[in-house]
Amino acid sequence: MPKTFLADRGVVKVVGEEARHFLQNLVTSHVENLAPGEARWFGLLTPQGKILFDGLAVAMPDERGGGFLLDVARDQAETLARRLNFYKLRAKVIVEDLSETLGVGVVWGDDAPPAGLGIAFTDPRLAELGTRIVAERERVAALGDDAAAWHAHRVRLGVPEGGKDFPWGDAFPHEVLMDQLQGVAFDKGCYVGQEVVSRMHHRKTARTRIVPVTFEGAGPAEGADVLTGGKVSGRVGTAIPGRALASLRLDRAAEAIAAGEPVTADGVALTLDKPAFIRFPFPGEEEPPHD
Repeated sequence: MPKTFLADRGVVKVVGEEARHFLQNLVTSHVENLAPGEARWFGLLTPQGKILFDGLAVAMPDERGGGFLLDVARDQAETLARRLNFYKLRAKVIVEDLSETLGVGVVWGDDAPPAGLGIAFTDPRLAELGTRIVAERERVAALGDDAAAWHAHRVRLGVPEGGKDFPWGDAFPHEVLMDQLQGVAFDKGCYVGQEVVSRMHHRKTARTRIVPVTFEGAGPAEGADVLTGGKVSGRVGTAIPGRALASLRLDRAAEAIAAGEPVTADGVALTLDKPAFIRFPFPGEEEPPHD
């Protein structure tokens, strides 16, 4: 059973009688209707629709105080807590950064996670990503230190992570596949940045996407430019042997593939590899599917 402590993840608590309504009106996904133990990927955006913070929000049962625990990047947790406190005004909520005492782990594969360790929930992006666990930091650290195996697993599945595959403050939800992995609800009311995200969705104007790429031999360095037809069209994110995630202008990639020109990074030829969960037209498809 592969498992690891994720030392770079933190936990923010949002509780209070108005916690559900408060968070629902701020983030990209539906959280108000989550049952205890259910989770959603969420983004908190700028008014211009770019991702300031992202994470997994898990609903807590009443006997544990209700509200939510937010599984977020640890180096963002304090700033996120301050931002949420700024937004709350007179809302009856309490927001706390608990990253000093609570930690996050993940268990994936076929076996069940350890019982009684903490709050366990299925990763809402893809079930294959496994079970996340939030517990006292010292206890969850006992899962071990194999974060490299975890990141290799998510790269094989084609799932990006903020701060590694896209920079906060400079990427739209569509670009990081939030629309493909249940991170955006297009039937909910207003939230910060909603108008931009909705317009991008309905006009289908998302040209840049994070997609998996494969290669032979030594791969490109993380952060390397991706070239199509000799032009910079993207950037390599997390890389493992034979595979990486890349933020890429899909229109330029499609043009290069149609013209028989290579897609490269650091002089290495890249092949785009479409995950099963992707529903948008993919470069090189003869008959792109409809979303």
